[in-house]
Amino acid sequence: MNNNSSEKTCKTCHQNSGVSCDVTNCVYHDGSSTCTAEKINVGPSYATSCTDTVCATFKQKNG
Repeated sequence: MNNNSSEKTCKTCHQNSGVSCDVTNCVYHDGSSTCTAEKINVGPSYATSCTDTVCATFKQKNG
């Protein structure tokens, strides 16, 4: 896992209360459905329904 200061793991980030995440293979997933990213980006801007949106903050866990 890359430990750059810009790439924090859930051990060094705070929980975003109210943000539920089921993507367990994301580096920001805390193991109990909570996102720990410092900020969350959702897009794309042309989305017209929830099925069109993606979490642009997602980073896959290595290993």
